[in-house]
Amino acid sequence: MRANLQFGRIVDEFVRWRAVAEDDRSPAPAWWWGPAFENLGVREAMPPEWCAHLELPAGATYADGAAVFLRSFDGQMSLPWPEDFPRRAKHADAA
Repeated sequence: MRANLQFGRIVDEFVRWRAVAEDDRSPAPAWWWGPAFENLGVREAMPPEWCAHLELPAGATYADGAAVFLRSFDGQMSLPWPEDFPRRAKHADAA
């Protein structure tokens, strides 16, 4: 059950993250890795609302959802600081 609570939390964060325009969006956060990897082999169906949030068909499994999170790291070369999530922080130029 604990893994489901963590997975539900990152589904909610994913929704907030995807709502930010791609150019302003932070890189995917490392804290998604744990719940994603914990659910890679779980073939139980996710709640329909989570499937919709992850743009998966109804009846998709936790493993399918985990794959969505892991794909969010494709090509990523850095990770955000917590305060830079879900939107990249606008830092003032030093000059």
